[in-house]
Amino acid sequence: MIRGFHVADFFTLANAACGTAAIFLAMAFIGSQSVGHFLWSAAMAPAALIFDILDGRIARLRHEHSALGRELDSLSDVISFGVAPAALAYAAGMHGGWDVVALIYFVCCGVSRLARYNVTADDLAGDSGKVKYFEGTPIPTTVLLTALLAWAAWHGRLGQDLYGGSVMLGSWALHPLALLFAVSGTLMISKTLRIPKI
Repeated sequence: MIRGFHVADFFTLANAACGTAAIFLAMAFIGSQSVGHFLWSAAMAPAALIFDILDGRIARLRHEHSALGRELDSLSDVISFGVAPAALAYAAGMHGGWDVVALIYFVCCGVSRLARYNVTADDLAGDSGKVKYFEGTPIPTTVLLTALLAWAAWHGRLGQDLYGGSVMLGSWALHPLALLFAVSGTLMISKTLRIPKI
């Protein structure tokens, strides 16, 4: 199978590797409570973003677009910009019942957004062959949520000290910060929000 990969595909896999490392480091933080693990986990998001940008540019430069490459890109993005930020948020202290609902919703929105893009990209490209805009926010924008969590960790605001505290709604806790993930997910699946593709 590796023989069927283009050069850009290896950069896409590096994106997925960064996301996977981020998840493992978030789990390591839960066990160790070492802020270093948390910050390294957060650092994987910009690293994944760099590989995500490079794979597209390399594919364009080398004229190596393929259906396999598009699927690899989406699957890698789900890991790095969907599951990894949710895992980091959980590790940060967002593990109340409503937090978990918000984080699952966030990941499901990311998956849905990427699936929609893959299905509609050809229609959106039209005769030009190039997609001019995104419907909804691109999933890599979630790197901003990861940056916010890194900022909180840097200032010792994790766990019970998480920004915004928590509230009890029924028998489940909600950290208001988890609502940012729900908002991010909603913006990703929006059909009315159109973002020009650079």
